[in-house]
Amino acid sequence: MVEATQNGNTLADGRQGGRIENYTKFWQKDTDKEGSVDTDNRVDSYTDVVNGYYDGATELYEYGWSQSFHFSRFYKGESFAASLARHEHFLAHKMGLKAGMRVLDVGCGVGGPAREIARFADVNVVGLNNNDFQIGRARKYTKQAGLEGQVEFVKGDFMKLSEQFGEGSFDAVYAIEATVHAPSFEGVYGEIMKILKPGGVFGVYEWVMTESWDPSIPEHKKLAHEIELGNGIPEMRKLSVARKALSNVGFDVEYEEDLADRPDAVTWYYPLEGDIRKAQTVWDYFTVWRMSWSGMLVTHNALRLMEFVGVIPKGTWEVGEALKVAATSLVKGGQTKLFTPMYLCISRKPKN
Repeated sequence: MVEATQNGNTLADGRQGGRIENYTKFWQKDTDKEGSVDTDNRVDSYTDVVNGYYDGATELYEYGWSQSFHFSRFYKGESFAASLARHEHFLAHKMGLKAGMRVLDVGCGVGGPAREIARFADVNVVGLNNNDFQIGRARKYTKQAGLEGQVEFVKGDFMKLSEQFGEGSFDAVYAIEATVHAPSFEGVYGEIMKILKPGGVFGVYEWVMTESWDPSIPEHKKLAHEIELGNGIPEMRKLSVARKALSNVGFDVEYEEDLADRPDAVTWYYPLEGDIRKAQTVWDYFTVWRMSWSGMLVTHNALRLMEFVGVIPKGTWEVGEALKVAATSLVKGGQTKLFTPMYLCISRKPKN
């Protein structure tokens, strides 16, 4: 992955293309003839699942979501870009980040939130990612922004943070819609606990199923599986599981809220609905259009063509099809209140 790691301009070498092509095959393999799902297969192979997904999905995410791969709340008339930035600022504010702090971004994507939070709170951010392609793009964008002295990126596994950084290495840690990819909440939260200094703060926007979700109901179970498939997630879990995991590893929870449960006039999932009449600003029409039937048709055919001529790796189109499943399932999850992408929890490591 030399080219991708150094400049972020090249889509893939053979290894990346192979991981993308194997992604949907992996998912087909973990469902048996009766339709039951083997989550153990995905949990055990979480690194391959996540890397295969993001090798194919990263540029598609950037096409539709810019450089911050997360959801956010909207005020009436608020632009998409402003909403994303405000969501990041809100997290930094709730965590009480102060100038000069050393902060870890767990699962940093291409670094959009890391750069925004570094500017907003005047902190030094280390972005952790296990995907070479995304790290390459993150470094390129950070250099363009002139933030190389304040934001850096390293490759690593968030299930082995203490091995990589050592205990007590950070004043604060945050994760934005990333730790859902972990094989267990307790595993990744426990690693975060270790690398925090005594009294350090952890802030997370977690993807979870709400307490209304009941896996014994076939429609509920199907919805969770579609979210997993469309977003490269080993296993969706309930909000109470995340809360209990934080407590079990020793965190003191200081603040928690499901921001998706606020009575907002503009829903968090509206950009996925593809209804251009709901676009908040003129500039957002294109963002919303991309999820409309005509926008998805254009993307569908463009990916087919680019894959055929070899501009993008084989398998990218299939990941694009998985993203369609993701959009539909996330909208349904939001409408039914069975899913939230923004369970916000601020926890602290005890001083003693």
